[in-house]
Amino acid sequence: MNLLKPLSLLTILWLALVAPASAPAESQTSTNAFTRWATQDYLLGDWGGARSRLARHGVDLEFFYAGSVPDNLSGGRRTGAIYQGLGLATLDLDSQKLLDYAGGKFHVSGLWLHGREGFSANFPGDYNRVNLLDLDHTFRLGELWYQQKFFADQLAIKLGELAIDSDFLVPEYYTCAGQFSLLNQTFFYPSLPFNVFDPPGFPATGHGLSTMPLATPGAVIRWSPTENFYAQAGIYSGTPDRTDSGTRFSVSQQDGLLNYFEIAWRHNPGTNNPGLGGTYKLGAYYHTSDFTDLYDGVFYAAGINPAPRQHQGNCAAYLLAEQQLYLKNGKADPALQGLVGFFRLLAAPSDRNLTQLEVDGGLVYRGLIPTRPWDSLALAGSYLEFSDDLRRAQEDINSFAPGSFTPLDYEGVIELSYKIQATAWWTIQPSVQHVFHPSGSSATPDATVFILQTTLRF
Repeated sequence: MNLLKPLSLLTILWLALVAPASAPAESQTSTNAFTRWATQDYLLGDWGGARSRLARHGVDLEFFYAGSVPDNLSGGRRTGAIYQGLGLATLDLDSQKLLDYAGGKFHVSGLWLHGREGFSANFPGDYNRVNLLDLDHTFRLGELWYQQKFFADQLAIKLGELAIDSDFLVPEYYTCAGQFSLLNQTFFYPSLPFNVFDPPGFPATGHGLSTMPLATPGAVIRWSPTENFYAQAGIYSGTPDRTDSGTRFSVSQQDGLLNYFEIAWRHNPGTNNPGLGGTYKLGAYYHTSDFTDLYDGVFYAAGINPAPRQHQGNCAAYLLAEQQLYLKNGKADPALQGLVGFFRLLAAPSDRNLTQLEVDGGLVYRGLIPTRPWDSLALAGSYLEFSDDLRRAQEDINSFAPGSFTPLDYEGVIELSYKIQATAWWTIQPSVQHVFHPSGSSATPDATVFILQTTLRF
């Protein structure tokens, strides 16, 4: 592993010097064979025209691969580097093109997560997880759903095996699936909603949050009366599908239900509106299951309280704001070169949640280097506050058993990332992160992590 650092830095430097200056195929007119290959949408091209023919008939296939080498340089639990990878395949069917009726879409995806598990758990020790691909190894079904739109696309209903992070708290400007501006998991989907999982040592209930790679049976209804506004609600099984295959389609009463609600306002949407665009989203969720009281749960985990109190239901509220702050060439620029800012705030009751407050925000600049309009530079920070009730319980146990706990307070992270669009189908992205109070405790030294990630579209 000692060779990884110099090789990584040499790879980044080489790409910055020799990679094509811009990415999308539609922006290139050169007849140079290498340029045409580098600027086509996919590494394997159009499959001799087969991909285009399928798309004209409503069949879209995507094959995506991401690989990363996270390296804990200092602090945390121990230093070291590992490899983690993700393969993703998706199939989308358009009812209009395929069967000549409007508004229908079928989607299915499959996932392959591999490499070595548990980077955050074994190296920096952070709660947020510094690496997007730091997930349990699996080869499984991702999502499987059908969506139908009505009334000139103003109403949409989606049913199937769903992941919540595909519909709620979804960024529209600073990052998206396959185009990660930042690599810490909390900037893609915040850590606080994972409160619905059982804290370690607490009575096991099995309920949790269905986000990639986990899905669960659910339904989403979305109303979009104008381009500027939408309101949506989702209802999901309260227990994610943690089977090896991802094909548990049943829902039982003991699973409970996880309900999400969101309203959004889009400011200056679309390319026809010359003003700077933005999205502002307010949302909340409510889980119907019972949740262990945090104060009692600490005593239960310590073997002191055999019957902790239970609370009916669990909830949180959130705000997501994104805003284009500067566009170098306006919205006519396919790369949308310029500066985007984002801010998020989430809060949950401290008596039944491991974390009670999360605040994060950052800036993403695309096209900082004039000859590289598709590269992006991102800087972001996050503050995650642990439960006051949890901390109070730990302090009370310390009062009669000194040294039992280092009370949890907060975890913070700062990330600086630069994504190189080497070709239209290949990115390479170094990220440097500094984690404060890993897992919310000063008992673990602050960690500094370097990650090198690459992505390929086939």
